[in-house]
This record gives sequence, C-alpha cells and structure tokens, in this order.
Amino acid sequence: MSLVLILGDQLTRGAGVLAQADRERDLVVMAEVAEEATYVRHHPKKIILVLAAMRKFAAELEADGWRVAYTRLDDADNAGSIPGELLRRAEAEGTDRVLATQPGEWRLRRALDELPLKVTVNPDDRFLCPPKVFADWAAGRKVMRMEHFYRLMRRRTGYLMAGDAPVGGQWNLDHENRKPASADLFRKPPRRHHPCDVTREVIALVKDRFPDHFGAPEPFWFATDRQGALECLRDFVTHHLPDFGTYQDAMLAGDPFLHHALIAPYLNMGLLTPAEVCDAAQAAHDAGDVPLNSAEGFIRQILGWREYVRGIYDLHGPGYAGQNALGHDRDLPGFYWDGRTGMACVRAVVEQTAEHAYAHHIQRLMVTGNFALLAGVDPGQVHDWYLSVYADAYEWVEAPNTLGMSQFADGGALGSKPYVSSGAYIDRMSDYCRGCAYKVKEKTGASACPFNLLYWHFLDRHRVRFEGNPRMAQMYRTWDRMDEDRRKAVLKDASAVLTRLTKGQGV
Repeated sequence: MSLVLILGDQLTRGAGVLAQADRERDLVVMAEVAEEATYVRHHPKKIILVLAAMRKFAAELEADGWRVAYTRLDDADNAGSIPGELLRRAEAEGTDRVLATQPGEWRLRRALDELPLKVTVNPDDRFLCPPKVFADWAAGRKVMRMEHFYRLMRRRTGYLMAGDAPVGGQWNLDHENRKPASADLFRKPPRRHHPCDVTREVIALVKDRFPDHFGAPEPFWFATDRQGALECLRDFVTHHLPDFGTYQDAMLAGDPFLHHALIAPYLNMGLLTPAEVCDAAQAAHDAGDVPLNSAEGFIRQILGWREYVRGIYDLHGPGYAGQNALGHDRDLPGFYWDGRTGMACVRAVVEQTAEHAYAHHIQRLMVTGNFALLAGVDPGQVHDWYLSVYADAYEWVEAPNTLGMSQFADGGALGSKPYVSSGAYIDRMSDYCRGCAYKVKEKTGASACPFNLLYWHFLDRHRVRFEGNPRMAQMYRTWDRMDEDRRKAVLKDASAVLTRLTKGQGV
C-alpha cells in the first residue's frame, strides 16, 4: 500500500499520480497545513479558495471509491506541514511508500526529496509542453524568447494554424490589442458564485486563524469546484473573449475586471486544464463568435506565456527566485500593503488587490511592478509581495513573471529588456491620472508624476548595462538630447522621491 499525496494545486481528476495509483489498495492523503498558508502570508481569499476546493475534491474522490485521509487545518493532531502529515500517515498506516505528482514549486520538491520515505514522483502531465520538449528547445540557445517558443507550441498543438502557417498570416496580433477602454455601465461583470456550506465553513475558519493577513476574506465569490470553474470559463468565452484582445492592456479605476478571464486561479490549482481552455477559445473563433486578435491574444497567454514561464522556472532550478541582477536593495514601500499613496494608479491597484486578490497582467507589470523596478526595490521583497497577495500566485508561475519579466532580476533570461515606462503609458492606457495627486504632464518639480522622474533616473543609473540594448537605444537618445539643466533637475527631483521612500515617508 502506498500513500498518494494530492496537493492543493493538483485538483485534477485522472491526471498525475491519480492516473497511476490503485484505488482499491492505496490511500489518498490530503492536508490543510499552516505552513502552506504562511510561508508567505497568503491573501485570505486564496486560502479560502484552496481549502474549500480541497474539501470538495476529497469528497468527490471518496464518492468515486477512493480511500481518503483528509486533515483539516483545525484538527488537533495536524502536523502543520506536508512532510509532517506524510510521516504521520505513514506511521499510522504502517507503510513507507509515497506516490506523488511532482510539485510545481522547488520548495516542496526539496521537501519530498528529504523525506525518510520511499517517494516516487510522477511527472505533472497537465501542461501542454512536456519538460523535455522545453529543455530540448532551450538547449544551445544563447537567448530564449517567448515568441519563438510560442511558435513552436502553435505548430505542436495546431491551435490557430492553417497547415504550417498561422491563421490570418501573422503569429502575433498584439499590435491590435492596445486600445484604452471607456467606462461602460452595461459591461457584464465576471461570473460570481455564492458560497456554499463548505465554503462558508472555510471562510469562518480562515477569518479566525489568519485575521492579520493582507486582504479581505469577504465578499467571497470564487468558484470552488470544477463545475463552477467550467461555468466561469463558459461565461468568459461567451461574454468577454470577443473583446478581450482589443482591451487586454486597458485599465479603469472603476472597473477592475474589464474583459479579463479571471480563470488563472482555477488553471493553477487544476480545476481547469490549459488544453480545454485553449480548445474553448479555438472553438469560439472557428464558430465566428470571437475575432482572431482576441482568440490569438488569449491563447498566447496560455500556450505561450504560461507554458514558457513554467519551462523557465524548471530549467533554472531553485536558485531562480534569489536572483538580483540589478543589485536593487530598497525596501518595499509600505503603500504596497495599505494603499496610502498620492499615486492614484498604485493606490487603485493595491486597493483592488486587497479586495479581490486579483489584478490583471498590465496592472501588475506596468503599475506596481514598474514602480518597484524604477524605485530599485529589492526583487526578493517584490516577489514575496506578489506571491502573497494574488489568488493565482504559485512560485513556478509567479517568480518568472515577477523576477524575470517585471523586475529584470534574472538579467534578461526571460525578457530582452526591462519593462519600464513613464507616467505617459499609464495615462494613455487608463483613467487613473484624472484622480491623482500628481500631474502626469509635469516632468520636474514637487507635483511631477513620480513615474516620470524615476523613469529617467533608472535609465541614468543603469546606463552601462542598457545603453547597448537595441530596444532601449531610442530612450537614451531622447535623454541625451535633453538640456543639461533639465537632466539635472530630473535627477535631483527623482533622488528626492527615492530619499522619501528610503525614510519610509512614501509618496
């Protein structure tokens, strides 16, 4: 007899270790443990989502004939960690054999490796790109770029392909997906689910056990089972995917969701699979219900970026999350936790994150991520913040996006240039600047947008590293054409902003 370990992000029937185990002989082990909720202080909504989904998944397995040993967070004999629970169950059952699906995170992979038990780890087969395929593609490449990988995956899977050519003649339609959005009172909100009895019980438990974690546990409206996740997917494809592409980079203060899918939490915990998500988008396009720019933009997020960052994480190993190529060491500003800043864009994203455990990719990349990079914040602290506050955050997907794409801490392993911008980008793509204490059109002085000041300060202090980058050459030419007195004023005012941050005074 073996113990069959199922983690809270492995809730997929017929996949991974469940496809190999023997339901007549083996014992499924699932455990709600404090360590997984607190290795970073996860948002209450994420903890609620995972625990409620785990309880429902365990009940489904039992109904399907599996024997399940389930430990609740408040059980008196809870060992407090996944390794501790496996050791406790192994002793109780008189076995030293464990079957597991490879955990997504290096942290848990090491924990299983160090157990004094016979642990057999099965590959996680829920992804579209097997690890060997990614490793073979990456082998010998001086640079790895998502766009090249994405084309490989399009050919491998056939999504949006006409033979060996992309449908429509172009691989990437991102140039059509950069329009700002206008407020729309009739825009349909995302699918919401009322908490069932199981979820309400978990809500009460989380409110009691983690009262000081960042974010609001209620109102809670995530789906907590596969049926609910499928409903969310269908709702997105029907009502939002047609406009997803065009407005995917837009931001509105009064509309945090726009046309985004909000299915990443379900994908990352296994309630949905990437194949069925891409299939749904492909089918909607083939039926004429979704334009190509939206179908391609969405499939690129799943087939391209999601699979790519997983490959990067696996390829670079456990040291990836500790990188700091730019040597940034400033503490994360306190307003990332309390939203107390005059910058309307940052305040809106932080407040939205606290309420919903959600912000879309441009909010993460070009608002909170952009500011942290420009301000020289320690990327490890930025990484911990993103991992803590979002319902979809697991290190394998979050670390490459944060440390690689957002903070350039990997030195360009993931992206060819740092994603930095002045306030002009945020002004163009959002309505945040209308309600800001700063003036986005002002380039110097006390009322100038901090993004404007810090943008040039970042380029100036990292000139040696970036001036030879062809994608950044125009930025440096613009800086060099400025009057010397203006450059001095910009750097002086930017230094004043950074000094306030260092002193914990905020901006």
